[in-house]
Amino acid sequence: MNEKNLKCGLPQDEAELKELLTPEQYEIIVKNGTERPFANAFWDHHEPGIYVDAVSGEPLFSSEDKFDSGTGWPSFTKPIHPEVVVEIEDRSHGMVRIEVRSAKSNSHLGHLFDDGPAPTYKRYCINSASLRFIPKS
Repeated sequence: MNEKNLKCGLPQDEAELKELLTPEQYEIIVKNGTERPFANAFWDHHEPGIYVDAVSGEPLFSSEDKFDSGTGWPSFTKPIHPEVVVEIEDRSHGMVRIEVRSAKSNSHLGHLFDDGPAPTYKRYCINSASLRFIPKS
């Protein structure tokens, strides 16, 4: 990691990051993995609150923008603020997709698709392992 990480409270090195994350989270967040659909913490979660980056704690998505996409992963129509995520072209696995990463921690979050509901028609398909949930209460 680097001086920027020190200033924003992020893990300073690989060992600290591995200590913070479970092996599954590490595989998804650092190695760009994907968790199994319908077998993750937030795919069917409906409590009001916000979903934050598992590494930095930065708020990323609101339960108000969450919807049931039928895919088995948590899906959102938009991030809390556009600048909290970075969208990158992903040509892995023989297809072209848009990868979504946390702007603050550079964590792999998931992918963005254009098949969501109105008004955005966006589906931010996010791995539960990349998130922590903070209830509204």
